Amino acid sequence: MQVSNANDVKIYNLSVGKSLPEWLSDRKKRALLKSDGDIRKRIELIQDFTMPTVSTGIQMTPDGQYVLVTGTYKPRVRCYDMSQLSMKFERCMDAEVIKFVTFSEDYSKMVFLQCNRCVEFHARYGKYHQLRIPKFGRDMVYHKPSCDLFLVGASSEIFRINLEQGRFLSSWVTEASGINACEVNPAHHLLAVGTAEGRVECWDPRVRGRVGILDCALSSVTESDSDVHRIPSVTCLKFQDGLHMAVGTSTGQVLMYDIRATKPLYIKDHQYGLPIKSITFQDSMELVLSADKKVVKMWNRNTGKPFTSIETENDINDMCLVPNSGLVLMANEAPTMLTYFVPSLGPAPRWCSFLDNLTEELEETTMNTVYDDYKFVTRNDLESLGLSHLIGSNLLRAYMHGYFMDIRLYHKARAIADPFAYEEYRRNKIRAKIDEARKNRVRINKLPKVNRDLAAKILEQEEIIPNNKKAKAKVDAQKNLLTDDRFSAMFKDSNFQVDKESEEFRLLNPLLAHQDKQRIKKARKMELEQQFQEVQSQEQEGRPSDEEDDYEDSSSDDDDRSWQQEVRKQHKLIQMERKMAAKEKSEPTFYEIKQGEEFQAKGVDRQRKLKAKTSLAERIEEEKRQGVVVSTGNALGTKQVTFHLKKKVNKQHRLDSEAHHAERRKIRRSASGLVKKRGGKRSGTG
Repeated sequence: MQVSNANDVKIYNLSVGKSLPEWLSDRKKRALLKSDGDIRKRIELIQDFTMPTVSTGIQMTPDGQYVLVTGTYKPRVRCYDMSQLSMKFERCMDAEVIKFVTFSEDYSKMVFLQCNRCVEFHARYGKYHQLRIPKFGRDMVYHKPSCDLFLVGASSEIFRINLEQGRFLSSWVTEASGINACEVNPAHHLLAVGTAEGRVECWDPRVRGRVGILDCALSSVTESDSDVHRIPSVTCLKFQDGLHMAVGTSTGQVLMYDIRATKPLYIKDHQYGLPIKSITFQDSMELVLSADKKVVKMWNRNTGKPFTSIETENDINDMCLVPNSGLVLMANEAPTMLTYFVPSLGPAPRWCSFLDNLTEELEETTMNTVYDDYKFVTRNDLESLGLSHLIGSNLLRAYMHGYFMDIRLYHKARAIADPFAYEEYRRNKIRAKIDEARKNRVRINKLPKVNRDLAAKILEQEEIIPNNKKAKAKVDAQKNLLTDDRFSAMFKDSNFQVDKESEEFRLLNPLLAHQDKQRIKKARKMELEQQFQEVQSQEQEGRPSDEEDDYEDSSSDDDDRSWQQEVRKQHKLIQMERKMAAKEKSEPTFYEIKQGEEFQAKGVDRQRKLKAKTSLAERIEEEKRQGVVVSTGNALGTKQVTFHLKKKVNKQHRLDSEAHHAERRKIRRSASGLVKKRGGKRSGTG
């Protein structure tokens, strides 16, 4: 038995244990049971709960007394009696079983849908009748009120077989190209079929017609699914009660629906992208058990909160939850059917009530599942050992692509084929001891290419820190940065290189340097205290006097002031650099003029404020100097101000203009040399 603790929920794997080869004789098996304690301690809940190769389907009868399992090869069905915890009977068939349904409370009435389009009816004594359907079937369900058997498959039709009349009824035609699953609601007996196009069609057997269509493909594609390569088809259906239904898709989602609404209440994604195989409801804790090939997930049906999960080594084909208990049975791609017990889901069934106490007593963390007394070898291994002539004898048991042989014979043959194996083993052990001794020698630490200063600082701290537990813990934690794979990129990738020219580093560097100095001083002080701790008197032990203490305090104050000054200095340098960079990258500034406002140059407001602070007489004198004349009116109080602005003449501009005109007069040519010819045309000379 193996115990796992997924999400703090204990899961007991009852099918794990040391197994015995089938080709062993009964005498050998009894001898192993006596000698091997692991075999005696294994839990075989149901005797011979296996299939020759693979188990494809598993169900429990409605009365809870029998477990029916189908498998291959050869195709067969096995019935296990839970009151005896052993197999009751086994029946072989001609074709592999795809789906089977029980009509009665026990195993006395069963029907099997086979892969060759045959439908076999079985009674208590064995096979009763067989018929064929027009298309290959994929699922079937029994409608008890009308005694109809509905079969769906690789066609758009829903085939109906009335078991009371013993004949086919007219088929119902859907809008799908193929139907993968079907289910009948136990409350109002509504038939729901899941199509390959991702739709669920509901049919009412009373009116013999379709009453609704639910598009699940569009709802199953969430926002996180950026790449959709195919239409999600419906692979599994399960009704919880009269109104709630779970739909499993081929892309690994489970959609919880209220059949009165078109949108799902909740979508649970298995994150594997594998088709959902089976869905079961656990009513007492409001849980849903959904299974794909890799995992069985248990989650809350209202919120989707995960409860726990069961991961298996082999692919899962079918799942069955024993009612009102925590026992889960699975059919998988292996001979042994899987049995899991989850006490949090419920107690053990009545027919194995001893399981509650037994699981706690025989808890084991690991379990050996190989044949310890036998060694599996291939044909190449036999040729290398020189035992190829034993093929076909009783010393070798053929199994898959190799053989099982006795482990003692294997060790003897290996010792003969390779007599120097012990010498090689001895050499390897000596080399390992030498390498271990070399670790204690003095080694030159090779600094990494990236962040060499940081690595050197970490290595230096190991020598400075004294020998005490707290300091050692800090050093070990820092030294792990160099050896831990999680932080290896910090000393290998150039993107993690510390930029010493950055503002953050320049502001932190004085503080870090000050902390390093304080750490070194403290370490040296602790070393001195350890050296002189056995001396009692102050003069003999060499403790510093009060003056020395004052000196140390003053020195520490000086250090504090020094690094604070260094930080201020760095702040000033950074501000100057920012100003210089801003001047170099200066660009024209644009201002937005609002409606009703005039543009004002920078500094106009400041000049206006300064002008407002001066007296009226000073402002009048200033205006007169600028050419503005103020005149007053009559004595009645009316005043009129007239501004006469003098025209500003630029003297330099006037001088430049006069020089230009003088130059033009010198180079001007007279028009007296032009002679008028006949015809009214003139010609110039020279």
